[in-house]
Amino acid sequence: MNKQPLKALALFAVLAGSLTVSTVQAAEVSDVLKAGAVKVQAAKSAQTKVDRIADQTDGLLQEFKQVNKQIESLRVYNSQLERQIDSQTQMMAELKESIENATIIERGISPLMISMLNAIEDFIALDVPFKKEQRSDAIAALYVNMDSAKFSAAEKFRQILEVYDIESEYSLSLESYRDLVDINSDGSEVEVEMLRVGRVALMYQTKDKSQTGAWNKNTGSWETLGSEYRRAVDQGIRIAKKLSPQDVMQMPITAPETAQ
Repeated sequence: MNKQPLKALALFAVLAGSLTVSTVQAAEVSDVLKAGAVKVQAAKSAQTKVDRIADQTDGLLQEFKQVNKQIESLRVYNSQLERQIDSQTQMMAELKESIENATIIERGISPLMISMLNAIEDFIALDVPFKKEQRSDAIAALYVNMDSAKFSAAEKFRQILEVYDIESEYSLSLESYRDLVDINSDGSEVEVEMLRVGRVALMYQTKDKSQTGAWNKNTGSWETLGSEYRRAVDQGIRIAKKLSPQDVMQMPITAPETAQ
């Protein structure tokens, strides 16, 4: 028998088996690659979703932080408003108390102002008679203002204090002015130049300087001075008018009374 054909058939069978195995393996590899590609694509999709979710989460986190900052700012602002409201409430209570006290004070200050006016009026009447009409008119005007609704209690009190200040300044000033004086005590007034040295001396001198006199506090009348005072009074008038420099003056001053 010829054995060659059998060998060929056996080799063909082996080759056929090998081809079948290779084909099966190729199919399996293809399936694996396809499955891997599907998984890669699924992984990409999942990563994309993860990235999107991460972006959304980061955005939400930033928004959360911003909202927290706003809440903190509002908390601080509300706390400040509460303190302001408390302060305003306290101020309102104090104002209410002040208004109530002001009403009480205003009721009590009116008698005080009347008393002050009476006192300054009596003082002017007893004082050295310089600018007496002008000073009396100022007091009379204050009495009129006291009954006027046009001025507040504070303004009325200020006006009275202003008169007190003016009267106080008279004690420390040197002044010369023209006035009419009944120097002869016969009812006839003569225009003279007056010289006031504080409240310690009040003198006059006629225009022609022929007569010089002074107010006598003890007698409450004018008396004529000797010629020795003529030049001194004239010098005092010039100093008061700032026509001469300040200097020592010889004035007829009443000696102070002994304190009782």
